[in-house]
Amino acid sequence: QALALSCRAFFWLVSLLLSSLIWFIAVKASDPRDEPLQKGLLIFGVMFSVLLQEAFRFLYYKLLRKAIEGLVALSEDGCSPISIQQMAYVAGVGFGLMSGAFSMINLLADALGPGTVGIHGDSQLYFLTSAFMTMVLIFLHTFWGILFFHGCEHRRWWEIMAVVVMHLAVSGSTFCNPLYVGSLVPSYLLMTAAATWAYLLSGGSAQNLRRFLLCKS
Repeated sequence: QALALSCRAFFWLVSLLLSSLIWFIAVKASDPRDEPLQKGLLIFGVMFSVLLQEAFRFLYYKLLRKAIEGLVALSEDGCSPISIQQMAYVAGVGFGLMSGAFSMINLLADALGPGTVGIHGDSQLYFLTSAFMTMVLIFLHTFWGILFFHGCEHRRWWEIMAVVVMHLAVSGSTFCNPLYVGSLVPSYLLMTAAATWAYLLSGGSAQNLRRFLLCKS
């Protein structure tokens, strides 16, 4: 599982590198004084990055499926030591942790200055809301990994499209900032929906949840 976590983080880094490279080339090839064009390129870069991340998520699923088939062929009882559901969870955590790590690195770089947040009348909640957004993205990537792998495993393409749409929606909502309510509230609502969906797909039920809360076996 540790290897799967590391591999998933590597896949996310590759997708980030490719999307950043394409955005960098587009910016350098355009007029930096054209503000509407630069904003359009930024939106394009974010949306393209999301689509590329989901494409790499699919490639990683195919790689894991091949690995599990190999493990089944080598095992004595014909069973895989780890299920695709467990791999989906580990892959989602790896994706989320790497995404959160890069978000925090950028946030800490901004915190070094120069300047003071909110000195010109802007919101002083930049760092706090960025921390909450980083947290929700880590959880969302974990839940999206479960939903995405389940869709691939059972050929439910609408589940895959739902993950892509949710990812695009959360990333697109950040353009509402510094109106942070416009990005945080929808993101946490989507996280709640994705968490419930992933819990049910993983075999969870209201009865199991009640037993867990009441510490019953």
